[in-house]
Amino acid sequence: MLTQKGRAKNWEPNSPKNVDVTRAKGFECVSSSPHSKMEEQKENIHDQDENKKPLESRPRGTPYVKTTCPAHSSIVEPVPVEPTSHGEFSDPVYKEIALANGHINRMSRDELRAKLAELKLDTRGVKDVMKKRLKSYYKKQKLTLSASEAGTFYDFICVVDFEATCEENNPQDFEHEIIEFPIVLIDTQKLEIVDTFQEYVKPELNPKLSDFCIQLTGITQKMVDDADTFPAVLRRVVRWMQEKELGTKHRYTLLTDGSWDMSKFLNIQCRLSGIRYPAFARKWINIRKSYGNFYKVPRTNTKLSSMLEKLGLQYEGRPHCGLDDSHNIARIALRMLQDGCHLRVNEHMHEGQLQSVPSSAPLEGAPPPHNPKSRH
Repeated sequence: MLTQKGRAKNWEPNSPKNVDVTRAKGFECVSSSPHSKMEEQKENIHDQDENKKPLESRPRGTPYVKTTCPAHSSIVEPVPVEPTSHGEFSDPVYKEIALANGHINRMSRDELRAKLAELKLDTRGVKDVMKKRLKSYYKKQKLTLSASEAGTFYDFICVVDFEATCEENNPQDFEHEIIEFPIVLIDTQKLEIVDTFQEYVKPELNPKLSDFCIQLTGITQKMVDDADTFPAVLRRVVRWMQEKELGTKHRYTLLTDGSWDMSKFLNIQCRLSGIRYPAFARKWINIRKSYGNFYKVPRTNTKLSSMLEKLGLQYEGRPHCGLDDSHNIARIALRMLQDGCHLRVNEHMHEGQLQSVPSSAPLEGAPPPHNPKSRH
């Protein structure tokens, strides 16, 4: 179900309208084949942020509702991916095991014996034997915990992929304004997309869209002219999330394709709108990092098109339509959960700056969504 200011719009499976043109009140989608230059620029925008090394910081029952995106393809086995030796992309659980091993290596013989006794393990043997015994115990515990937690800590995951104003050659100081706010809701227990939200947003700083932006996103001038400004749309987003009982009854988090959506688009938009950055969006899963870590591929192979291809999936819908992008990102996340990946928050905003969340950080869900206060 596609919610638009409280109204629903159904879709027809395999209808050409979903790929090329949809013309319904409040939801127009302009037919346009992806332009290679546009595609390259959009990906480069993400890559500029991805290539920066972030600072390290230490009962259910939601009904299944069809989305406006094309029907899901049948499950297929992922294409084998050649593992790499890039330590940066090792699975987070092994980083935790390495940290535990380092701590064990620094323990004295008496400390080792005391810890083994505490865990009701055999305390006999020389120091190296006790180290090995303790390391094996922690490795087994970590791997068992990781397998049991995979995809189950969060009840729901909100996939977000904003579309924003842009020029063909953006000036360095260009202020991007959000013009489409989509959310695709994943139920991690059912392993299904259960609902979607989408609204267009009226830009205020640069109210007239560039021809490049219209061609890239398929969002027309009329669509943003007829839309509400960002604060009003954000209030409806919060209400939609509250109706789902996210953060109260259900644990949840956000997920994005890269760092750009939250650290740049949302950050800039909140400043331009004179509101504080929403607390529920301060932490998220960057699926590019999660994908690279889990399948052990370099970051250059984690663009949306590459991730889909390696998993044996095809893009469904119109590239750079925010809702369709979010839908396809959600399909990747679902496949990763099915493959046993433990999706967890790996990035956050701290005092307006993007930072990494270490894999050793405790798991926690996003707070209940509330409307952010004014900056003044």
